[in-house]
Amino acid sequence: MTARPGAPLHGTVRAPGDKSMSHRAMILGAMASGITEVEGLLEGDDVLATARAAEAFGARVERLGGGRWRVTGQGGLRTPAGIIDCGNAGTGVRLLMGAAAGYPISATFDGDASLRSRPMGRVTDHLTRMGATFDWSGKPGLLPATLTGGALSAIDHVQTVASAQVKSAILLAGLNATGVTSVTEPEKSRDHTERMLRAFGAVVDVESAGEGWVIRLPGGQPLTGTVVAVPGDPSSAAFPLAAGLIVAGSEVTVEGVMLNPLRTGLFDTWIAMGADLTITNRRVAGGEEVGDITARHSRLKGVVVPEARAASMIDEYPILAATAAFAEGVTVMRGVGEMRVKESDRIRLMVDGLRACGVAVEEEPEGFLVTGGPVPGGATVHTAHDHRIAMSHLVLGLAAAAPVTVDEPDMIATSFPGFEAMMRGLGGDLT
Repeated sequence: MTARPGAPLHGTVRAPGDKSMSHRAMILGAMASGITEVEGLLEGDDVLATARAAEAFGARVERLGGGRWRVTGQGGLRTPAGIIDCGNAGTGVRLLMGAAAGYPISATFDGDASLRSRPMGRVTDHLTRMGATFDWSGKPGLLPATLTGGALSAIDHVQTVASAQVKSAILLAGLNATGVTSVTEPEKSRDHTERMLRAFGAVVDVESAGEGWVIRLPGGQPLTGTVVAVPGDPSSAAFPLAAGLIVAGSEVTVEGVMLNPLRTGLFDTWIAMGADLTITNRRVAGGEEVGDITARHSRLKGVVVPEARAASMIDEYPILAATAAFAEGVTVMRGVGEMRVKESDRIRLMVDGLRACGVAVEEEPEGFLVTGGPVPGGATVHTAHDHRIAMSHLVLGLAAAAPVTVDEPDMIATSFPGFEAMMRGLGGDLT
């Protein structure tokens, strides 16, 4: 797919449903007793893989209409008849492992080539401490793997790197463990699991501890089906908003964006860079604050992004780097080593892609520095099957001097199936 510079972008669009909450709604609905009604579900490939997994574990899963789904849970997960294929969904497989670990069942997890290359030990090591066992078909720590769960004991886990995936997997396993499971986070990570567990009837205690918190979850708690309204995903809204900031003469509004303070680090960073970003119509949906965000073309300046902000925007650093390419001065992004174990090594791919487009970039083990200015473009960027790398460079191509091409646009459907149509609707030249 190729993005070409052209006319200013204008229009109002709606953010697709939040990916993190969509995964959790399917998984908790499958673990619960009774009916869970979900509105606004992100119908990307990753979430659909989790929906199929929920069904394989014994829940009844029905699509009622666009973004409207019903999950009828049986009060627990059952041994699936076949392999749980999670496709490209890293969040899906890690949370499903945590959920399944608490039941006396066996399940084999697998995924596509990209997912098979990503480390699972950051979750499975802790589930093993709780009593689960894993049989690795190939290299330990990499899929495929067979989990045998049940008879878990609670643990007290202290995070060394803020990770909502690790925290969530441990808490989901802790629901069916003996004792009180605790997770201590020196830096706060997104709290969708804690919020949604409460909506399903679980008791979750959260106590502040310095800049972080301690989450405690008593074991043996049943879940009851509920209604989940999924708000717009801020990490998806970031792409049309970024285009609004860097394409001359543009004004773009994205409606219904989640404004959970643990997810808005990118917006805070853009504002510090001088972005003309306004938020209106603040309201509550699905237990989360949401609002409509408008981005207007802005003269951006480089900043040093606080390392403590990384957990609130770890998925947004690729698009931040793309916008930083047009800012005056240097944007410093450090303390983001977690980027290297996402769908790809996102630090390396952003460095390579930006350099191919003529941007000055300095790579570090735990981060990178982008020096902004006019962006020549004119490159074909290797994305390594990573949807955020692809979308970030396509947005960059809308404002570069020459077109920018990405090699594997099909992967965008994993998280943002309507991306191409949305950007074209705003006036973007994508072919």
